[in-house]
Amino acid sequence: MTPGNPFPVVVVTGISGSGKSTALKVFEDLGFFCIDGLPSGMSPKIAELIFKQDSRYRGLALGMDMRQPEFLEGWDDALEELAAMGIAPQILFLEARRSELVRRYATTRRPHPLESQSLGLEQALEQEKSLLSSIRKSAELVLDTTDYSVHDLRRVIQTKWSAIEELGRGMRVHIITFGFKYGMPSEADFVFDLRFLPNPYFDKKLRSLSGLDKPVSDYVLKSDVGSEFNEKFTDFMTYVLPLYADEGRYRITLALGCTGGRHRSVSVAESMLATLRKKGYAVTIEHRHMELG
Repeated sequence: MTPGNPFPVVVVTGISGSGKSTALKVFEDLGFFCIDGLPSGMSPKIAELIFKQDSRYRGLALGMDMRQPEFLEGWDDALEELAAMGIAPQILFLEARRSELVRRYATTRRPHPLESQSLGLEQALEQEKSLLSSIRKSAELVLDTTDYSVHDLRRVIQTKWSAIEELGRGMRVHIITFGFKYGMPSEADFVFDLRFLPNPYFDKKLRSLSGLDKPVSDYVLKSDVGSEFNEKFTDFMTYVLPLYADEGRYRITLALGCTGGRHRSVSVAESMLATLRKKGYAVTIEHRHMELG
């Protein structure tokens, strides 16, 4: 493969029990050639084999995790070999809250790869999280699957990955809106509490609408407080994002929250999305709790 070849290579990894097998099935349905449980050192050989053929596949998706003892040891060397072939793999990192992972392991009754006589499940999960922290930082997309059903996870991956492919490479900004009553996103780099803004919920005409609707957006952003905040918020983000890019960050995740995640957070997030895209940033958005209100 030569640089610029559009045939993508995706590495699906993350915390054990967070849904990697389901994610690989999604990529398989998207037309990718998928292999699960691959030792990282074998990834260049597999990529070379696939690219030498007249492939009918849309891309290559490789499932890698702590089930392979040499996963971390061979990771950097594998990336160097792939780079020499003109391949820059994209990383999808899956995780979930510890309590949910413990519940899933109790349901499946399968052991964690790092569990031993001296290391229980919760300790193994914490150790795995620490070991994978550097890979997480370089991921194109981090998904917290705690509150996702299998169908939710499939829908989110299909939507978000298609958007990432269209946006190309470079530092990515992922915006999440959420309701504090449902819990904060654990994957956020920044969390902004927007509950001080005027609340459309108390206007009966606006309650059933969302921040995607102009009357709600105007109510929030054209108020004195909303207008001034949005201006200062935009100034802040457009100031700090280039600084993070200069430090080599691959991805920044912003979480904007209000009480129910339907009105104020969505209004501000959509405004920020439009602003950052105009400035040339690769931005995706996820309204996590908007339909729960």
